[in-house]
Amino acid sequence: MSWFDFDWVDAFSDRAFGGNGCAVVHGGAVLSEDVCMAYVRETSLVECTFTGPSDVADIRVRYFLASREIPFAGHPTIATVAAMRSRDLFKGDELTLETGAGVVSIRLNGDEIEMTQVAPQFGAMVPADLVAAAISLPEEAIISPPQFVSTGLPFCVTVLRDHEALRAAKLDVSVLPKITEKAGFSGSDMAEPFLVTLKGATDTGDTFSRLLMAPPSPPEDPFTGSATGAMAAYLWKYGLMPKDTFVAEQGHDMGRAGQATVTRVGPMDAMTGIKVAGCGKVLMRGQVDLSEAE
Repeated sequence: MSWFDFDWVDAFSDRAFGGNGCAVVHGGAVLSEDVCMAYVRETSLVECTFTGPSDVADIRVRYFLASREIPFAGHPTIATVAAMRSRDLFKGDELTLETGAGVVSIRLNGDEIEMTQVAPQFGAMVPADLVAAAISLPEEAIISPPQFVSTGLPFCVTVLRDHEALRAAKLDVSVLPKITEKAGFSGSDMAEPFLVTLKGATDTGDTFSRLLMAPPSPPEDPFTGSATGAMAAYLWKYGLMPKDTFVAEQGHDMGRAGQATVTRVGPMDAMTGIKVAGCGKVLMRGQVDLSEAE
């Protein structure tokens, strides 16, 4: 039997059943893609991580959706570090992770885990009417031109006028292939627009976001750390966020309130990275036998 230790962590929350859950399989980076995807489907989570040794960083982290491996993801990074810290798998307040998007630097600031996402890349603009059709809203609900932005993983950042529009959004998966065609890449499982409003869900927040997801993922992501970094870069580039550090919120209407502290690295016109910080709560741990799946 091939037993692996795992931790189930609620990321971007300091309490159980908040933020976004992620199962961290320690030593699981050796597993095949098919086994990793099957494990994600078994958990019904959006993403899971699988760790292993690295020649270029302190640890290697592989990130999986139910449909494929991806180079990087935000809330699983927070979850992975929280799980490792809870098991005393590293010492000190700093750590580096080898990911498919490059080496990610981690710093512990008390209970918060801060990751520095790579410098933003600004990709294709997507027509507002096309994005509006994908989220079942009128075009005038979008107040800034949608654009693909990546700080490790690309998202179509879409700024909505208010919370009413944000809450009314419904995903039309039939439109997603048209969005990926505009972006110039294949597959539609990463084409879902990341929706953001310029007002927090609570009095302490500065933004409130949603990510509606297509099958085989769950219908909505409670908190999206990689998209939060991309969204922040977009807001700073276009002068929509006056603060150098702000609080991003997501998941409140799902009963899974999540919060991140987001900080720009470098000037608005030459960002060298985006820092995204949040807490992680280890909810449960155990072992999983993945030998039969192989």
